[in-house]
Amino acid sequence: MEKRAIFTNRWLGIAFIVPQLLLIFTFFYWPAGQAVFWAFTLQQPWGGGNEWVGFSNFVAILTDHIYWNSVVRSLAFAALSTGISMGVALVLALLADRELGGHHIYRTVLVWPYAIAAPALGLAFRFMLAPGAGMISFVNHIWPGIWDPTINGTEAFIAVTIAFAWKYIGYNFIFMLSALQAIPHSLIEAAAMDGAGAPRRMWDIQVPLLTPTLFFLLVLNITDSFQDSFGIVDIMTSGGPNRATELMVYKIYFDGFKGLDYSGAAAQSIILMLLVIALTVIQFRFLENRVHYK
Repeated sequence: MEKRAIFTNRWLGIAFIVPQLLLIFTFFYWPAGQAVFWAFTLQQPWGGGNEWVGFSNFVAILTDHIYWNSVVRSLAFAALSTGISMGVALVLALLADRELGGHHIYRTVLVWPYAIAAPALGLAFRFMLAPGAGMISFVNHIWPGIWDPTINGTEAFIAVTIAFAWKYIGYNFIFMLSALQAIPHSLIEAAAMDGAGAPRRMWDIQVPLLTPTLFFLLVLNITDSFQDSFGIVDIMTSGGPNRATELMVYKIYFDGFKGLDYSGAAAQSIILMLLVIALTVIQFRFLENRVHYK
C-alpha cells in the first residue's frame, strides 16, 4: 500500500499559495466583481458615484438590434474560424505524421503562426489582403473591384476570419500531431497488413482515437474565438465597414472606451461570459458522449 505524503510545515505551504491567490484575486476576481457592480449600476453624468438600476442595462442591451447583430456575427465567426483552423490542422497533422521527406522542417514551420502576436498578425493580413497593395492588388488589376474589404462588409468578415483561423492552425497542429504520435504503431501496421490504405487507416483508426484531443480543441477554439479576436479585428477593420466585423468582444471595447458607456459595456461582458459558459455546457452535454477515451 502506497503511503500518502504529508506536508508538515503549514506556514511554508501558505507562503507558497498566497502569491498565487493574490494574482488570481487581482486579475480575475476583483475585475469580475467590478464588472458585475458596473453592470447593475449607472454612472452619474458628471461623476459623483453610481446609481443602482438593477437589470436596466441588460434590458437596454437585449432590446438593441445592433447588439444582436454582433451576437450573430460572433457565433458565425466562431463556427467558421474553428472549422477552418481545426480542419486544416487535422489534415496537416495527418500528413506530417506520415514522416515524409523533410518532415522535421515543416513540423517546425507549421507551429510558428501561433507564436505571432494577434496585432502583428492583423497588421500582416491587413497588408496582404489590402485591395491596393500586397498580393490582392494584382488580382484587382485584372478584375477591378473584385476584392475590397474596406467597403464590403462580407469581404472584411472573411478577411478577419481567415486571419484568426490561420493563427490557430499552428496551435491545433501541435496537439493533433502529439495525439497522433501517441497512437500505437501496431494498430496502423495491423491495418496496413490487412490491406487498408492510408485514407482508410486515417478515417477508421486515427481520427476516432483523436476524438479526445479534437473535443478539447473544439471547446478551446470556440472559447478563444469569443475572447482573443479583439486584436485582429482592431488592427484589420476596427469593427467596420458599417459594423460588419464588430464582434461582441470588440463592441464591449468600443462602447466602453470610445462610447464611455461603462455600465453597458460591463453588462455586455457579463452576457458574453454567460454565452461562453452556455456553449461550453452544450458541447459537454451533446458531444462528449461521442468521444472515444479508450
